[in-house]
Amino acid sequence: MSTKGKRFVSLPVLAVFSLIIFVYYTSVFVFLHDWLGLQSSPGSLNAFLLTLLASLTLFSFFSCVLTDPGHVPSSYAPDVEFSKYNSEQKKCDKCFAYKPPRTHHCRVCRRCILKMDHHCLWINNCVGYWNYKAFFVFVLYATVASIYSTVIFISCLLQKDWDSIKGSSLKIFCILYGTMVVGLTMTLSTFFGWHVYLTLHNMTTIEYYEGNRAKWLAMKSGQSYRHPFNIGAYKNITLILGPNMLKWLCPTAVSHLKDGVSFPALRDNS
Repeated sequence: MSTKGKRFVSLPVLAVFSLIIFVYYTSVFVFLHDWLGLQSSPGSLNAFLLTLLASLTLFSFFSCVLTDPGHVPSSYAPDVEFSKYNSEQKKCDKCFAYKPPRTHHCRVCRRCILKMDHHCLWINNCVGYWNYKAFFVFVLYATVASIYSTVIFISCLLQKDWDSIKGSSLKIFCILYGTMVVGLTMTLSTFFGWHVYLTLHNMTTIEYYEGNRAKWLAMKSGQSYRHPFNIGAYKNITLILGPNMLKWLCPTAVSHLKDGVSFPALRDNS
């Protein structure tokens, strides 16, 4: 089995895959079928839309798992001008090689990752320069699909005649499923909102926490701090999702990405 294939041999990855399939199947073949009927025009349309969303979610998820987040080229050497500007330019104390800007060493992957955001247990991979767009789009599709599933679930419950139902097994299932899907929707919505914020500011999760410390240190010395790679909301978006809006929602459309070792910064526009 290839290294990429081995990433699927992980309980969290299998759990995410199983959850997507379970929520999709239950939403379409249990609640949507009971609410509108799959043979009706509204039922068929909703089933088609949810199937499309689930397929896009799975495709984006597989892209996150299989795409290498980005490794430092063996020939990389720091730019002299950048070294003068950035005092943090240094060698990795684990890899013993120079780290490009925004690169961090992952203790799980045991290597430096270009523009590392975080190591994600659920994709058994790091989220970095080359797969951040796939990760962002995956969370977007998963959030929309989860909201859609919640709406179908609630709509089914509202039209159901509960007085005619004997036994408590169906009611218990609905309570458990409802708790799960509503909780999943709230979690995904919050997580997606967080990454929208990071994207608008062209910031990684690591850089956000580093920036908070930098702001605190700057305030102590009476100075101000601004994230050096925040070059404006629209430009920040295009750097991650690409300049063509028609390709923003395609997780594999990453032809706009370059080498991952240099980035436009505030000082370039000053």
